Amino acid sequence: MRVDVSRRKFLIASTAAGAGLALAVYFASRKQEHERGIDANARNEFSPNAWLRIDVDGVITITVAKSEMGQGVWTALPMLIAEELEADWKKIRVEQALADAIYGNQDTGGSSSVRENWDTLRQSGAVAREMLIAAAAASWGVPNGECRAQEGMVIHSPSRRKQSYGQLSVAAARQPVPKMVELKEPLQFHLIGKPVQRLDTPFKINGSALYGSDIKLPGMLTALVAHCPAFAGKPGKIDASRTRAVPGVRDVVRIDSGIAVVADGYWAARQGLDALEIRWDMPDGARVNDATIHEQLVAAVNQPGVTVQDDGNLEQGRAAASRNVEAVYETPFQAHATMEPMNCTAYLHDGICEVWAPTQSPEAAQEIALRYAFPGLVRLWHKLRGSVQRSRAVPVVVHTTHLGGGFGRRLEQDYVAEAVQVARAVDAPIRLLWSREEDMQHDVYRPASYHRLVAGLDRSGMPVTWHHKIAGPSLKESLRPGSVKGGHDPTSTQGATNIPYAVPNVRVQYLMAQVGVPCGYWRSVGHSNNAFVVECFLDELAAASSKDPLAFRLALLADAPRHRAVLELAAGKAGWGRNLPKGHYQGLAVHKSFGSYVAQVAEVSIGNAGEVRVHRVVCAIDCGMVVNPGIVVAQMEGSVAFALTAALKGAITLEDGRVTQSNFHDYPILRMDEMPTVETHIVRSSEPPTGVGEPGVPPTAPAVVNAIFAATGRRIRRLPVRPEDLFRR
Repeated sequence: MRVDVSRRKFLIASTAAGAGLALAVYFASRKQEHERGIDANARNEFSPNAWLRIDVDGVITITVAKSEMGQGVWTALPMLIAEELEADWKKIRVEQALADAIYGNQDTGGSSSVRENWDTLRQSGAVAREMLIAAAAASWGVPNGECRAQEGMVIHSPSRRKQSYGQLSVAAARQPVPKMVELKEPLQFHLIGKPVQRLDTPFKINGSALYGSDIKLPGMLTALVAHCPAFAGKPGKIDASRTRAVPGVRDVVRIDSGIAVVADGYWAARQGLDALEIRWDMPDGARVNDATIHEQLVAAVNQPGVTVQDDGNLEQGRAAASRNVEAVYETPFQAHATMEPMNCTAYLHDGICEVWAPTQSPEAAQEIALRYAFPGLVRLWHKLRGSVQRSRAVPVVVHTTHLGGGFGRRLEQDYVAEAVQVARAVDAPIRLLWSREEDMQHDVYRPASYHRLVAGLDRSGMPVTWHHKIAGPSLKESLRPGSVKGGHDPTSTQGATNIPYAVPNVRVQYLMAQVGVPCGYWRSVGHSNNAFVVECFLDELAAASSKDPLAFRLALLADAPRHRAVLELAAGKAGWGRNLPKGHYQGLAVHKSFGSYVAQVAEVSIGNAGEVRVHRVVCAIDCGMVVNPGIVVAQMEGSVAFALTAALKGAITLEDGRVTQSNFHDYPILRMDEMPTVETHIVRSSEPPTGVGEPGVPPTAPAVVNAIFAATGRRIRRLPVRPEDLFRR
């Protein structure tokens, strides 16, 4: 496949002091080019700092602009370049990109990293390959077409002469950037599609991988923050006399979100924080609790709401139905509970602000740091200077570290804002750390939801109507008040609209109910709630029709071949309908999210006290073309563990305006001895890659709950699963 390089992105080659080939890869839109002052007729005057670098020793350094939080972008993204470059994988090195608009979107979320970069990174590798070939051909005085690249070498096919990329790097940098390059066809791949060893694994094994809380700077102080125990509260009167008397405490700083205690180290800061006396001011009506939230959601779902899908004619369909099936489902607020609590290091010096943060959004971290690091006049001056110089130079440098868990939590930058505020106040490098308790009680939570469903069945037991009403907080409105127009937040209804099943009359309505709890993105977002509801309710329809859940789904998926394929694969590999060990039962679910199709079959047993044991989960995934199957398998396993925690254990509850959970003793996560066997089967596909990090989460809860029904005959319509739900009368 030939592609137009200049049309898609801007690349330049340079060499300095014999350093080798450095390829700048610029993925900007025309608007971004204008903002950065790039003249379309003189782009070679601009030197962006997104580099594919080949040193004279043959080492290939690839800059990754997405955040590595265990999902494998430090391996998958370099594989895209290395495949087209014909690189020797053993010579690939990775550098983490600084925050900079030249990389385009640096947010790591929505399972989008490979999907967004599939074409552009392969093109950058192909461009470098062609420049290396051109340099070798010129040195031999032969046509380019007689040369080929292979494993870090350029080979002249007729004479079998060879030169390494390192030997060619300086000369290659002087070659013109080709206007067109040939990309490989999938059958030509020798790296993509293989379980290549991950590049971040050695650093995580030997302890050298740098996480946010590992940062150490000369003269660095530690800050801990006291946030109001209840939402929306602000610190009023404080008495810091006992705190200031603690040895090692340097300062007490009032910031937007609370009070920070600054000390020489963690223990002194912890003692100082414990000694701090704060009177918290609470606004009227801010003391929400579970009962009031439930009342609000029930009241909301009884309202007409915003119709977000209305296919067919629901009223006529109801008239034709022989009977109706109704159900109400509920899901709770969920915390992210990352293993590494929120943290950030900030240092204001020499007219700049440096930030070291485990962030999923380096550009957002840069923006928030700029806001808090410099007075308004300074920010205005930089903006005016950028306009005059036609650049977007920002006096904030963001170093993205490895993330000890993200799950969407680190798309928000509250912890960055706090670190920068404290660093500005005390004029020293500040390492800000949240305790586990602060992290648990001041999260941005997955929204709770309340669902009412009614389906009409015809005389053969097949659904002819489907009416789904969803009530719950909008995470977008929570994060950015006023941003939701028309009363519909699509993140609240994703996975509930456009279900793949052939039901002729479908209506989906949404009722936004802001209940005073801060909400945010959580792994798989609205799909995690809605897949549970849709797939469990579909099982209810199958039972009401006395049909096998698999056969019932397949009959409704005639026009959804990719759903059918993963469902049949998972069911076949799990032995659906065959004999199981005594006391074991199966349930299944299938769901599409982030472009990928995932089916799961869960095998469970129920203990005498109602404890649910998940023994095995068989996954089938169609995520388009697979870059690294080892990463896909790891993501499916991690998704199942994450989803089982939410289905069987975790729930955030509220009392008197505050979260009642504080640590893993009352917000438990799945333990190693509770982890089921997870089998992953990948559908071969020639479609472009889609998401992997999140699509494995949504089907897990419904597969498990449907298996519980098979075991007990009890329908679980609220999460997490409680033993009393299995034995209620």
